[in-house]
Amino acid sequence: MMENVHLAPETDEDDLYSGYNDYNPTFDTEELENDTAFQQAVKTSHGRRPPSKTSLASSMGRPMTGAIQDGVTRPMTAVRAAGFTKAALRGSAFDPLGQSRGPAPPLEARNEDSPEEKIRQLEKKVNELVEESCIANSCGDLKLALEKAKDAGRKERVLVRQREQITSPENINLDLTYSVLFNLASQYSANEMYPEALNTYQVIVKNKMFSNAGRLKVNMGNIYLKQRNYSKAIKFYRMALDQIPSVHKEMRIKIMQNIGVTFIKTGQYSDAINSFEHIMSVAPNLKAGFNLILSYFAVGDREKMKKAFQKLIAVPLETDEDGKYISPNDDPHTNLVIEAIKNDHLRQMERERKAMAEKYIMTAAKLIAPVIETSFAVGYDWCVEVVKASQYVELANDLEINKAIMYLRQKDFNQAVETLKMFEKKDSSVKSAAATNLSFLYYLENEFSQASSYADLAVNSDRYNPSALTNKGNTVFANGDYEKAAEFYKEALRNDSSCTEALYNIGLTCKKLNRLDEALDCFLKLHAILRNSAQVLYQIANIYELMEDPNQAMEWLMQLISVVPTDSRALSKLGGLYDSEGDKSQAFQYYYESYRYFPSNIEVIEWLGAYYIDTQFCEKAIQYFERASLIQPTQVKWQLMVASCFRRSGNYQKALDTYKDIHRKFPENVECLRFLVRLCTDIGLKEVQEYATKLKRLEKMKEIREQRTKSGRDGSGGPRGRRDGSAGSDGGQNCGAGSRGERLSAQLRALPRTEEPYDSSSNKELDASYVDPLGPQIERPRTAAKKRVDEDDFADEELGDDLLPE
Repeated sequence: MMENVHLAPETDEDDLYSGYNDYNPTFDTEELENDTAFQQAVKTSHGRRPPSKTSLASSMGRPMTGAIQDGVTRPMTAVRAAGFTKAALRGSAFDPLGQSRGPAPPLEARNEDSPEEKIRQLEKKVNELVEESCIANSCGDLKLALEKAKDAGRKERVLVRQREQITSPENINLDLTYSVLFNLASQYSANEMYPEALNTYQVIVKNKMFSNAGRLKVNMGNIYLKQRNYSKAIKFYRMALDQIPSVHKEMRIKIMQNIGVTFIKTGQYSDAINSFEHIMSVAPNLKAGFNLILSYFAVGDREKMKKAFQKLIAVPLETDEDGKYISPNDDPHTNLVIEAIKNDHLRQMERERKAMAEKYIMTAAKLIAPVIETSFAVGYDWCVEVVKASQYVELANDLEINKAIMYLRQKDFNQAVETLKMFEKKDSSVKSAAATNLSFLYYLENEFSQASSYADLAVNSDRYNPSALTNKGNTVFANGDYEKAAEFYKEALRNDSSCTEALYNIGLTCKKLNRLDEALDCFLKLHAILRNSAQVLYQIANIYELMEDPNQAMEWLMQLISVVPTDSRALSKLGGLYDSEGDKSQAFQYYYESYRYFPSNIEVIEWLGAYYIDTQFCEKAIQYFERASLIQPTQVKWQLMVASCFRRSGNYQKALDTYKDIHRKFPENVECLRFLVRLCTDIGLKEVQEYATKLKRLEKMKEIREQRTKSGRDGSGGPRGRRDGSAGSDGGQNCGAGSRGERLSAQLRALPRTEEPYDSSSNKELDASYVDPLGPQIERPRTAAKKRVDEDDFADEELGDDLLPE
């Protein structure tokens, strides 16, 4: 091969273009067949022989890589990374992957008993306990979260002691200690164990090795605020504010807001104003603006209230316009994107922020409108103008409706109606809300034609308005068309499944149509939604009573009394049911409780008086009949019963004085004169002749009247029974037991007409029947607006104070 190697002549060193035409025969593959050395290397192991000591020079006269020239070896750094080493020139095989060294030695087995490994495992366990504590807290299991936090704290202290034994104190994991203590303090606070939480926070704050631990003084201030220790809360808030650098602007603003709220709670409104004014000048937000208005309202500064309201209106909402979610064209790809982002989490957050802003603005406007001007109407007008010039222009209509509600609260119905009528030419949603309220007002005033017309207007403006459909159903219900009313209620319920008024009215309609099972289903569904509604509980009890199931009726009335324990009519109703079942003692208990809460119910008074007469305690019955005579002074029967009780108890002189007093008030009462004659005869008084003469004259006049009455008839009936003014025969104030089906069966011996007034066999009944606690208005359907349930008297069944549309 050396025969074909041509060395560059030394004489051509100065020729710049020399060598370009030289050809190295080593790369001539066509001559490989004639190359004896190459053929021998291919067929035998000739090529693996170690090279000779003398390195060959390249064909260009350049020494080979790694060759020894003049005793110096040329470095091989340029090819070492490719696996070529100097040893290869000495006969070692080409092995760039190091496969000739054999497999790698096995990994060293972990010694689990070593102190380092124990510390590592214990540290992992502490971290797991902290995570489990946080997860339990987020799931609402505060007790388990606290137990996990305590366990993590115990194991972390063991870890610190073990680490101190084998390493220096500088190697302690401070981050783990901080997280364990912080989680423990948070769990104490969540479980309202405030002293323990404060102690744990103090441990963190006083340790100088924890960086930024001073921020936790905010949490300590929050705990003092919950404990109503406002001075310490303000102190810790200010300490935290001092330790937080000015670059953390948002955190400083939040702490200043806490300071302002604490000042409001302490009544230091001027200091609160300073805090909120600073916030509104640096980083205005809705909460600070609203609290600033509250502070100015507390000090009564009208002008500052106006300025603060304008600042609140000017707070940027930082949400996208609604037009962003409307497709500008029919591009399917764009429509899919808009449909995807229309209800995503970001859109929901924007809605919540907008709803919160509207709530603050509406509340602030309703708060300051009555006080910033000479009248609330002028104040509302100013607020409406300010809102119309802002980004919340749609709230102006709601403020106008609130203005009408304010007129209603001041009993100025005409102004309220006029204000609401202004919305008839507005857009459909506002028109529907105003017409709904107008329909409600006219319904309350029993002007059903006007109520129906405005209900139609509300429904036509917004067919999916459940309040409008409910009011329309009410007007149809008032006209007696219960089937059609039920259709409107059901449509309202289909449009809004949470419309409890519609569901309640469906139950009333089914009750009117005698579909008691359907009515019961409606009220039981409503009870699942409104667990403590007194009206719903009463309706369920009343339906069971109509279904002749007194046990269930009594059970539901007991639930009703647990909700409204001071309702006298519910108590008397329950007493009537126990009396119908023959349990006089339980009936007396509930009747007596009803009398104690409302001592003017004549039916309850009558029953209690009858009960004491039946049990032969006539002297105790006197107080009840005396109260009945005060309530109904023109009814002679109550005063006759008082005199009768005095006579039965043996107090004849008091009975005589009472009868004389009755005779002065009712000189033509025959029964009173009979008892006067009887008593005067027994006692031997001289007035007996006078009373006897009057009695004969009255009886003769009575016979003449009866004869005239008899002669005036054309043989249509038999002789009319004698009329008298006794306590037993005068039942004009009583409700017939047949009409309600709830007679209490309380027997009272009436004052007879015979000579033996107390032992006569002609007994009469004082009808102590029970009046339905909700009266004739029980079946009146609910209106769309809502009303508070009065615990003492829920006789009015409709809902109607808050006129805000749904």
